[in-house]
Amino acid sequence: MAARSVKLPDIGEGVAEAEVVEWHVKVGDVVREDQLVAAVMTDKATVEIPSPADGVVTALGAESGQVLAVGAELFRLETGGDGAVSAPEPGIAASEAVKAAQSAAAGTDASDLKPAADGLEPKTPAKPASRQPEPAPQPRPTPPPAPAPRPPLRAASFGPPRAPGEKPIASPAVRRRALEAGVDLRQVRGAGPAGRITHDDLDAFLRGAAGPAAPGRVANTAVEEVKVIGLRRRIAHKMAEAKRQAAHFSYVEEVDVTALEKLRTTLNARYGETRPKLTLIPFLVQALVRAVADFPQMNALYDDEAEIIHRYAGLHVGIATQTPSGLMVPVLRHAEARGLWDCAAEVKRLADSARQGLAARDELTGSTITITSLGALGGIASTPVLNRPEVAILGVNKQVMRPVWRNGAFVPRLTMNLSSSFDHRVVDGYDAALFIQAVKGLLETPAMLFMEP
Repeated sequence: MAARSVKLPDIGEGVAEAEVVEWHVKVGDVVREDQLVAAVMTDKATVEIPSPADGVVTALGAESGQVLAVGAELFRLETGGDGAVSAPEPGIAASEAVKAAQSAAAGTDASDLKPAADGLEPKTPAKPASRQPEPAPQPRPTPPPAPAPRPPLRAASFGPPRAPGEKPIASPAVRRRALEAGVDLRQVRGAGPAGRITHDDLDAFLRGAAGPAAPGRVANTAVEEVKVIGLRRRIAHKMAEAKRQAAHFSYVEEVDVTALEKLRTTLNARYGETRPKLTLIPFLVQALVRAVADFPQMNALYDDEAEIIHRYAGLHVGIATQTPSGLMVPVLRHAEARGLWDCAAEVKRLADSARQGLAARDELTGSTITITSLGALGGIASTPVLNRPEVAILGVNKQVMRPVWRNGAFVPRLTMNLSSSFDHRVVDGYDAALFIQAVKGLLETPAMLFMEP
């Protein structure tokens, strides 16, 4: 048998390190050549690492969640003399094959094991091994006495609530104890005469007693620890970095989408069987195509270190998508060259790929402006975090039917808020307001989306 160290390979594109997000094997497992052993992640792209040879896993180079540099040991294999371990015969458990490989590594003659109908059966040894005398049993230590139970809180500690503005009644000694403990006696219920606060009442308050427990209920003190690894760690780092670096400010505007929704519903009813279903997103993308032509500073990336703003002629829209693994932002590339249904088809394809974990690396990078939406859960308003190094992000809130004053009377109109955030280092508030007003005008008069510029 020979030991073989398997290094973290160079994943490419200048990547210097990767996070181990999942192990598919454990120490002692028999693996085959090209069998997937681990999954590592870099910049939201997950790469599966296969075994380079047959062997037995003898060590793992990191736990899930740890970051390894390219070239560091990922795992170690025990291989045969020719770099392989024989496959277990049919009916032989994999764990027994591991034991056989480990025995061979320790110098045991493999002929001491012979195949049987139900697995591996050891031969009877020629000479029984000599047995050492068993030590005399030692007396078991006497367990320490159990601690005395804590005295229960007095039921009298939960007196009637104090009326607003009423001063607490307590002795100077109780007041001094409360002052030293930093307790506001107005928050302590007194069980003494006329609501007087006693030492027992203060003790109960300091222990955290808020009132008598409800019948049949007990306090649940369990705490679950969830390790932040993989995509969740990437999201945490990216969001924190965006808040630290960019000078966020948000702008919220109400949009009347009555006409837009009527158009969307009509188009889906007429072409729903032959064309992709239209959601709000393709219309919003078309509005962005028109608006950024007049506000090119919105379709840009800001290089903090070089202090250079890169304005893009092509519109590459990031579509924030919730997946089982966390938030991903697949990119709709060159929206300026796509029609309404083309946008709808590509948005659906990208979202499905992201949710199924099939999105390629180049589909998750390169956006120049982002749209984020929680759909029906969108709330009234939000303050989305920039997808740095972008300088603008548009947040879509839920649609609500509201009474709107028009021509001397209230009429029902379907409305929706656009909650957008900008990087104030690049975008002035006045320009941001004009940009959102331009988007609003296009959405409220959807025929303008299809007019020639």
